[in-house]
Amino acid sequence: MDSKVRFSFLLFTLVGFGSMTLLIKDNDIVHFDKVIIAFIQSLQTPFLTVTMKFFSFIGSGSSINFIAVVSVIFLYFFLHHRLELLLFILVLIGSHYLFRFLKEIFQRVRPDLHRLIEIGGYSFPSGHATNAITVYGILTFLLWRHIHKRMGRTLLLLFSTLMIFLIGYSRIYLGVHYPSDVLAGYFAGGFWLLISIWCFQFTKEKIYETNTYKIPLYLS
Repeated sequence: MDSKVRFSFLLFTLVGFGSMTLLIKDNDIVHFDKVIIAFIQSLQTPFLTVTMKFFSFIGSGSSINFIAVVSVIFLYFFLHHRLELLLFILVLIGSHYLFRFLKEIFQRVRPDLHRLIEIGGYSFPSGHATNAITVYGILTFLLWRHIHKRMGRTLLLLFSTLMIFLIGYSRIYLGVHYPSDVLAGYFAGGFWLLISIWCFQFTKEKIYETNTYKIPLYLS
């Protein structure tokens, strides 16, 4: 990906998160949040509620830990990744502490409109949304070059996008997050994901250049 395109995406996530923080600080987004919540919850059915609880569980810490362990085993033993494995671990750890740090800074109280599950802690940004975009985003990045057919890459991209969307959507549906929390989680997670990949690729290029232009001692 071209460096200008990378920077544009990085700037987009940064500006997006910054805009969310300004809007919630001035309570300018409360009406938007309530309208979206009311619409999403108006679609409630017993089947959809069970489905949303499932996707909410998929985005929970215990599920993320399980996905992480399986992914680490797959990346190390089957794809023989080394540096990529380190990137994967750092992205997940960084994502976890990032949203926890931001929650403590903003301390936004969770919505109390029509909760279908009970949960504690602060609301902004959504940890589920942050983790979803970082986990499925980094897995897509790492698996992309191992899938050579266009159909396979398309399915990978669609699957990751769908999982990211449904995990975030489930939190609004269940009444434990405002839509702005979820959007902020996507922006925060997207920023961390992009900056991590950028640093990783920069490091790999430097290592490659060093190895390429290194002159053996017996030739000096």
